[in-house]
Amino acid sequence: MTQKYTKEEQYQFMLDMMKEKGNAKMSLRASVMWRLDPKLMAFTLARHKFVAKMLKGYSRVLEVGCGDAYASRVIHPEIDHLYGIDFDPVFIEEAGKHIESDWPVTLATHDILSGPYRNGELFDAAFSLDVIEHIQQENEEIYLQNICQSIKPGAVFICGAPSLESQEYASPPSKEGHVNCKSGYDLKALLEKYFEHTFLFGMNDEVLHTGFAPMCQYLFVLATGNKVGS
Repeated sequence: MTQKYTKEEQYQFMLDMMKEKGNAKMSLRASVMWRLDPKLMAFTLARHKFVAKMLKGYSRVLEVGCGDAYASRVIHPEIDHLYGIDFDPVFIEEAGKHIESDWPVTLATHDILSGPYRNGELFDAAFSLDVIEHIQQENEEIYLQNICQSIKPGAVFICGAPSLESQEYASPPSKEGHVNCKSGYDLKALLEKYFEHTFLFGMNDEVLHTGFAPMCQYLFVLATGNKVGS
């Protein structure tokens, strides 16, 4: 095969990388979003970017509910090693198909409602995006207790979820399975039971802000000071 060269030298590395590794293939969820509504990919990646910036420099980070981990790749440049768990083996199997040698990630099928996940030792930080709204309200305490028992006493936890107020405008597919959406202040109050310090953020599309919580489409609570511990 004849070597191709770009007109501008700074872009040649792209062809060189493609020749070495081939084109990257999108996972199941990413492929579906790309075909149905690419904006959804932008929103999801923006949420993971916020987490990546907040957890920059941490060593062992746990993602609770990683799905097929396509957006988890955003965390990679900022931390040492990501551990992704999901209760659905279909998505963990799909995620495993797209691991590359330069992406340090450990994947496991694990239901956080069944108990903590440690992989040998407590984690330095954890995050869980688009999970709590799928958990029945009577099980949310178990969800948070098991996360707290998976991380160190001084660890950071970031919880992200669509707001209760946003559901009026959400599409039927996006609302499917949402059984426990909360307002920003209610989500913050829930996390305060388990952490000494909680900070509420909002996100509309890709824009992160600290505006009026009832007008937020998406919510983040950044929490520190684990009250439950190990």
